[in-house]
Amino acid sequence: MRIGYNEIMITSKYFNDINDFINLEIGIKRFQGNMERFHFNPIPLNEHSRKLFPNIETFHIYNYNDKTFKDGRIFKYVIWNTVDYSKYLQEKEQGNICKNIEYTLCDRIKYGNTIPSEVKSLRHDCFYKCSSLTTINIPSSIIKIGHWCFKECYSLTSISIDNLQFIIEGRIFMNEPVLISCEIPYNLQTINGKNIEKKDINEFIIPSSITKLGDWCFCYCYSLTSIIIPSSVIKLGYRCFFYMFKIGNECFYDCKSLTSINIPSSIKSFGRGCFYGCYSLKSINIPSSISKIGNYCFESCKSLISINIPSSITAFGDVCFCECGCVEELKKNERIPRNCFDECC
Repeated sequence: MRIGYNEIMITSKYFNDINDFINLEIGIKRFQGNMERFHFNPIPLNEHSRKLFPNIETFHIYNYNDKTFKDGRIFKYVIWNTVDYSKYLQEKEQGNICKNIEYTLCDRIKYGNTIPSEVKSLRHDCFYKCSSLTTINIPSSIIKIGHWCFKECYSLTSISIDNLQFIIEGRIFMNEPVLISCEIPYNLQTINGKNIEKKDINEFIIPSSITKLGDWCFCYCYSLTSIIIPSSVIKLGYRCFFYMFKIGNECFYDCKSLTSINIPSSIKSFGRGCFYGCYSLKSINIPSSISKIGNYCFESCKSLISINIPSSITAFGDVCFCECGCVEELKKNERIPRNCFDECC
């Protein structure tokens, strides 16, 4: 089938940078003029690349530091970076669109304790020490809740959650496909009209309806020793396992109680310090989807006695196996560089 102008325009919306657009028009003569057909900018632009998209009417701002333009035929802006609710109202007055709206402490003081339906996230201090808050509804539009959002809300006794998933220990889990959570406020008595029952768990199976674990999702889940992540999960949020018995800066950093974990084939790499200090981790099966192991990834995993190294791994980070329980066995693998063991040789 011959690809036409419309098909290539739709495809090029997913290009990463201006060079992709330029190479398309240079390489395939019949697609010359593709950039001129766009009435919005599919990528961030600078002074040079702006000239290549002369017919833009709607300008998209993707990041805080994006260059903005008020020239030509531009009459509307679509803002993708996070803005507070007050800023959103200002932009709305001008006919602009905000995609990621955050409710902040200043917003709450100005507009009240009811979360507006347009809001996507609650900043970490949004309801912090809000003594007047006795009940609140968290709509399903919320995809992120700041870490200290309801801390010291001592009058808060009831919460309504549009998409409640489950309750464990001191956390409430909600929403899909992005699983988020918040700490159970100190004096909370009911959730969705029912008395809450906190349960400590050792094993957690994430539902297959989840595609992302939100920021701080499982933080402070002290009793959790095993977690099964389904293949539907394609992204782990910032510090999503922080302090799960002191999980540090990286994903499972210093997770002292973690004994086993199932890594789905959707995960492509292990970041730096991903399993650093997981003293109780005894074995791990690395799927063939993994291509990179970050710096000090398994450092100090002293109980780790079984680990497979699939041929798909092409990059090994520095000291990634230093002081690992199976370090001597791993040294026999000629594919693993010596710098992976440097500090323990």
